[in-house]
This record gives sequence, C-alpha cells and structure tokens, in this order.
Amino acid sequence: MFTGLVREFGKIRGFHQNILTLEAKHRPKIGDSIAVNGACLTAIEIFKGGFSVELSEETQANIALESHQNLVHIEPALRLEDRLDGHLVQGHIDGIGKISKITPHSVGTDFFITANSDILALCVPKGSIAINGISLTINEVFSDCIRLTLIPHTLQTTLFGNYKLGMKVNIETDMFARMVQHFLSHKQDSSLTWEKVDRILGSY
Repeated sequence: MFTGLVREFGKIRGFHQNILTLEAKHRPKIGDSIAVNGACLTAIEIFKGGFSVELSEETQANIALESHQNLVHIEPALRLEDRLDGHLVQGHIDGIGKISKITPHSVGTDFFITANSDILALCVPKGSIAINGISLTINEVFSDCIRLTLIPHTLQTTLFGNYKLGMKVNIETDMFARMVQHFLSHKQDSSLTWEKVDRILGSY
C-alpha cells in the first residue's frame, strides 16, 4: 500500500528481459514492495547506489513502459506509523492514459489525459486518482479524458514538469470506486451482505 507521494526520483540504469535496474538513494531490502511510476514492484537485488525489480509479463503488458526509460517516481511501501497525506494507492495499474493537452495558467497547469471508457467510468469529479504514482485530484471528467490541475509545487517536486503532449502514463483509479463498481455490476448475481463487506475490508 502506498500514498501517491513521491519520495525521490530514480534513474533507470537498464531494462533487460524482465529486470529493471535503477539508481536511487532508497535502500530497500530483498522482497520489499516499491512503487515505480505507480506500479508496485518487488526488489530482487540490492547494490551500491540502487536496486533491481522484476516485472512480470502481466505488468509489462499493462504499464506505460516508455515512461520507464530515464527518471521515474519512487515511493516505498507505506508503514503503519506513517502519516497518510495523499490517498490509499495499491500500486495496481488499471491502464495507460495519454497526455492530450497541457494548459498553463497563472497559478497551476491543467493536464488533460485521455483514457479508455473502463477507466473513465471509475473517475469522479473531485475524486482521487494516481498518475505515474502521483496522488492527484480529478477536476473534470469528459467523454474521452479527465482534467487535472497541478499546482507549481507539484510540478517542481514531480516529473510532471517534464511531461510532453502524447506521453503515455500509468493510471490507477481509486480503489473504493473499483469496489463500488464491482458490487453494482455483480448485484444481480449475488447480494451484498455485511459479512461480505467485513471480509473485504478486513483484507486491507
């Protein structure tokens, strides 16, 4: 579990077969979960100045690999004693979006990100979303995209300030929105009981 707040930028040293190697200050332990551009990955090797993580075929097929070529956002897994500032992020990427429009303002910048209908169905105005691992608030939802407004601080402390039109990004929708959609879509097949709710919440 993560919060969607960047701890540092990692530099990609190489990506061979299923192994992604990064330079970073963070020193994980073997088996630790680390969000790399929002995707929860497992540390399999530690070396001086960095670490390596393993990407399954499923992960490679569902993340924006083109955004894992230079600098990436890194966030270690949340600890129980940590402060929760962003929103609860699982590191499970729902799909890939594309930056279709960037509109600077006197304070902040609007980013329009296109996505497929399945992802947009889980987007709620003023709700939370994670883009490349960054916890953000959705301002508007359109038929083919969402609008996000990033304040200058976010642009300075994340890689968003370097993002260009057409760039693909990882999207993770709010997990509670996914749960509600799942319950509603399966309502005809099975009734929702408090026992089921308790069991699902207990898994978190």
